[in-house]
Amino acid sequence: MTTLLSRRLFAVGALASAGLAGGLVWRSKASERLEDPTSGRALIFEDNFTKLDWSTWNAGPKPTTSDPGFYGRSAFARDSGEEGFNPYAIVDDPNASDGKALEVAAKHIGQPMKVPHYYGNELAEFQWVSGNIQTAKRDGTIMKGWRRGYFEARMLFPGHPLTWPAFWMMNGRSILHPQTSIEIDVVEHKGWEPTLYGAYLHEWGQPGEHNEGTGVPTPVDMTAGYCRYGVLVTDTECTIYFERKPIIDTRTGKPAVWTITRSAQLDADQDVFWPVLTLALRSDVPYPQPLSPTDTLTRMRVDYFRVYS
Repeated sequence: MTTLLSRRLFAVGALASAGLAGGLVWRSKASERLEDPTSGRALIFEDNFTKLDWSTWNAGPKPTTSDPGFYGRSAFARDSGEEGFNPYAIVDDPNASDGKALEVAAKHIGQPMKVPHYYGNELAEFQWVSGNIQTAKRDGTIMKGWRRGYFEARMLFPGHPLTWPAFWMMNGRSILHPQTSIEIDVVEHKGWEPTLYGAYLHEWGQPGEHNEGTGVPTPVDMTAGYCRYGVLVTDTECTIYFERKPIIDTRTGKPAVWTITRSAQLDADQDVFWPVLTLALRSDVPYPQPLSPTDTLTRMRVDYFRVYS
């Protein structure tokens, strides 16, 4: 989250060769043991978003002490909104598990803004407000966090020329000690690629920086209906899932089971992972010329966030 661009310059350069094609499910006996990540685990936390509980979630820029916490082409709004627009709403949705969903919007403001510490206030292409919620605060407070477990969000993504929705996890120590961090990108989606997303593990900073990633083709249009995105975090590894099936790392042809090389440090620090749900806008693609009136407001939805252990 260091520049106008993104989370570590979108992490695209180093992982561009991660692969944008390949099968989804590995059918070996080993993967059969991975197929149901909820099997044998109890549901220990669930937010069905029948309301937005601000004692659990914190809205606004990503909590960090290394920079203001913005990235991409939009300003992440606080829970009261920015520039007269609040991107967070609980809406009725018959396709959601409990009939309601969290809706997170991105809106083109189209004039100079006054969002505190946002680099894009005076830049025409960056005069957008969108949403970002997490269970952590800039002062290092972790409202909800877990060291291990299966984490899942059921989400519906927008189709759009700029959108970059994501569900990701960060380690708690990274807020006050950002020289190193662990980031698990369970899903990063581009609004113009309805059947493809990216999944990544980033252990940022030296010594021992370590990155993994893969493109994930899907058999369904992620902008047409809800899908389940998950990650299983164990003592030393993380495994990425789509619809509760392990995704394939296109570089190996096997399930994306990635070693967290800083696991021992996590345990020594009694550290935990906290979730982030984001609707960002990418700044590494051409800005629409002109911007269509139908694209000045776009929305993603989150049915639920769950943790199994």
